[in-house]
Formats: sequence, structure tokens, C-alpha cells
Amino acid sequence: MFATDDTIVALATPPGRGALGVVRIGGARAVDVFRNIATSRGLQPRRATLTRLRGTTAPAAPSLDRVVATYYQAPHSYTGEDVIELSAHGSPIVLRAIITAAVHAGARLARPGEFTLRAFLNGRLDLVQAEAVRDLIAAATPLQARVAFDQLEGTLTRRIAALDAELFDLIARLEASLDFPDEGYHFIEAGEIRRRVQLVLDGIGALLGDGRRGRLIREGATVVLAGRPNVGKSSLFNALAGADRAIVTSVPGTTRDLITEPVDVHGIAVTLVDTAGAREARDIVEREGVARGQQAREVADLIIVVLDRSEPMTIDDETLLDETASQPRLVVANKSDLPRSGGIDDAIDVSAFTGQGLEQLRCRMAARLTGGEDPREPPAITNMRHLSLLTNARRSLEHACDALNAGQIPEEFLLTDLHAARTRFDEVVGTRTSDDVLSHIFEKFCIGK
Repeated sequence: MFATDDTIVALATPPGRGALGVVRIGGARAVDVFRNIATSRGLQPRRATLTRLRGTTAPAAPSLDRVVATYYQAPHSYTGEDVIELSAHGSPIVLRAIITAAVHAGARLARPGEFTLRAFLNGRLDLVQAEAVRDLIAAATPLQARVAFDQLEGTLTRRIAALDAELFDLIARLEASLDFPDEGYHFIEAGEIRRRVQLVLDGIGALLGDGRRGRLIREGATVVLAGRPNVGKSSLFNALAGADRAIVTSVPGTTRDLITEPVDVHGIAVTLVDTAGAREARDIVEREGVARGQQAREVADLIIVVLDRSEPMTIDDETLLDETASQPRLVVANKSDLPRSGGIDDAIDVSAFTGQGLEQLRCRMAARLTGGEDPREPPAITNMRHLSLLTNARRSLEHACDALNAGQIPEEFLLTDLHAARTRFDEVVGTRTSDDVLSHIFEKFCIGK
């Protein structure tokens, strides 16, 4: 997994047909591999070179394509190694042939995330930034992309570095005191230790305070529409999705299975789920659809209970309201374009037909999912791995504070807690990280990144 002495090759653009496709070659022998398959041997750093590529290393081999080769010489490249990017015509057949030729010339196929892994191992990125690369590629909303780019620029790394520097100075003073036990020197007093540990705790707390909203922005949420037949769930689903994804008819029970659609709700990547009408099922197919709807409600981050305000409340409405009372939900009174005949007072009035109230509904959805915080303000921390490590660091520092408040304790014990917190900081940015953790992180990358 971590061998960096060989040369790798991969497609760096998405699979499929396009105007252009980019093949990336990286490693110590990248230039040799290129020269073995290119008709032009001239290659200058950071200059684009027009050349033809051959299918084999034989000089008389037929050409595969005419490409533009760009050479990034070590250490001034993404990975810190020699990297050559070949911009070819975007035919899958042509791109596959180029990769095959590079392999025959001495490269091997790259593993998922191996280019970024090499950038990390060569000190071009820390682990937070490497993970941000994956998040930026996977971003489905502008806010996800903005948060990932902020982390790629080092915003989270700098905040953790500041906390780590505070701990490092504190540890240095405590260890200096231990070096002169007979002389009775103390380079820092207990009150100052307590104050500075609390300062680091406050910094960790500020980061963790963003944690729930950050995870929501990074991982998204599942929002389930529920209601009895013919209240307009599918119409509301289509209106929120901005497309006619669900079939809408006046026949009760039209929706039999779960229908999903990704939507952007104020920067939150929401998977919207339309479900079968909640009622006593009439046949085995509808019974299965109703059961699946109930299962979806059980795991939803938010349930939108849809009522028909143009009709009186029914037993099915009341049953659904009772069943979802203990779950995170919003109650929507649909068909506000018709005369009012039912619904409940605190419901959000909307019309899937005219669009009235839909923006208010989106605002309420975002507020409920984020706990009332503005989801459009990018959080500093979004990754569960980072949150878990910072939580452990906080626990170690809280233990140190508790010991200080209890009275005199040996400085060696206090140092154990402080070192444990610094170790967690190192694990966040990758200064200390096991091979298993690295494998788990990078195996989720696409092949060419």
C-alpha cells in the first residue's frame, strides 16, 4: 500500500466519453515511461509538449493518439515526485490503450487515492488536507465544496496547530521543572497551568461545537415525506426536487415503493424520500409499500408529515401524528391554494401546485436539521474521525483539570494527560497515524487522485 519507489499510472478524469481525458503518470521513472511510448523525447518542466503516443515501445509501432504532455518535476508537483499528465482525446478506448502502453513501459496501475497518499507521505499535504481532497471531489452542494476547500487551504490544521503549540509550551515548562527537582525550580505555577489547560479546552470546545452541523453538511441528511394517500406527498416531493420524479394521480395508493431524490436545502445535501400513503393496506403490494415507508421513517433525520388542509383531519392523519410525535418532524398543511377545511394550527401552509410556502418549508427544514444554526456558515470541522480524536483530547485535558482542582499531584501524572492530548492532535493531522487508518482513508478515493 505504501510503496513509493515504483511508478504509477491512472486515468485522472471520470470514466466515459468526453472531449478530453487525462492520464496521470507519477513516480521516479515517470519520464522514462513517457519517453518509451512518446515519439517526442523533449520534455521541459511546466511546459506543455505536443506529441504522439505509441502502443508499444517499438519505434515503428502505430500511434495511439496525439496528446499534450505536461511535466511537473519533483518536488514541484502534486505528489512531490515527477508527474506527467497526458491530455488525450476522451475516448475510453484510446485512454485505456494509453494506460496499457504505460504499464508495458514500466508503470503499474495506481491504487485508489495513491497519488494523494504520496502527496501526504512526501509532506505536500497533511492528513486533514488529504481528506479534504476527497471531500471536495465528492461535494454535492456549493457549501460542501466551500467547507472542503477551506480545510484543503489549512484552516482546521492551523487551529489545531495553535492549540498544540499551547500544549507544547506548557509541557516544556513542566518538564523543565522536573529536570531540577533538587533545586526546587518551578517554571510554571498550578494556577497558570489550570488557566492554560482551560484555554486549550475552550479551543477544542469551539471546534466540537461545530461538529453536529459539520457532519450534517459533509454527510447529508435523509428527509422522509409521510402522510395518508392523496394529501399531495408526491406533488410536494416533485416540487421540492424540482422535477417530476414521482407519479401523481388522484388514485389512492399510486405510490407503492420508496422514491428518492438528492436535493440541496440551503447547502445541506438532503436525500428526499417519498413513501406510500400511510393507511390500512388493501393488498399485499401496498402492504409492503406501507411497511417500507414505516421503516424509512424510523431511520430518517427528519420526517415531514403532510396533511391536506382542504379536508378535515382523518383517523389516518391522527395516527401518523401520534406515531411520529417523538421523532424529529415538521407538519405541513398542503393545498393552501384551496379553501381551508382542516389541518392543525402550527403546521406550515404550502401549496405544491403553486409553490406557495415552499421556501419557508426549506428554511424550516434546514433549521430543524442544524438545530437552529445557519447552515450556510461553513463549520471548521466536519469529519467524524477528527471529532472523535478531539473528543478524546478533551477528555484527557478534563482529567488533568480535575486532578489540578483536587489539589497537589505529581507533575509526571499531569504530563501524561497533556501528552495524551497532543497525541490525539498528531493523529488528526497525520503526524502519528497507523497504516490501518491510512489504508481506510485512502481506499475511499477515486483511482486517479
